[in-house]
Amino acid sequence: MPSPADEAMLTGLVGELSGRFGTPFFAPHLTLQGDTELPPAALERAAAAAAETVPAFSEAVAMVEGSEAFFRSFYARFAVSPPLARLKRALDPEGLDSFMPHVSLLYGPVEAPAKAAAIAEVQARLAGRMIHFDRIGIVTSGQDIAIADWRLVTSVELRS
Repeated sequence: MPSPADEAMLTGLVGELSGRFGTPFFAPHLTLQGDTELPPAALERAAAAAAETVPAFSEAVAMVEGSEAFFRSFYARFAVSPPLARLKRALDPEGLDSFMPHVSLLYGPVEAPAKAAAIAEVQARLAGRMIHFDRIGIVTSGQDIAIADWRLVTSVELRS
């Protein structure tokens, strides 16, 4: 999860894009592990163990991109840095090879020319900007849960 200041900036951007394109609003985040059947207590233990191995860190936005995928329609992409790789390995080792760290900024389909123009605008604003990550969040979310119903269950601070 981004630090409070970066979370506020990214939340504002998600709100701006959501309003502009009529797409769902959501809390910005960088997914380390997707849908899982693990119970919340086990997830919290795993997140706490992973958080002990990585101090809070900052990463530069490498690029703002888009795709046709609903949940990757428009996003800020990050490099697979050592802290992100360590967290991914701890929480979802099978997914490490395909890991593409990103913070989505818009979910859902948008007309291609309008989306391309918005991506260019946001790229100019965010490219190279450092985003500070300071905690792991556990969220009730998924493809079978309405985005409006996604909720942060708990968060675990990364090592200081």
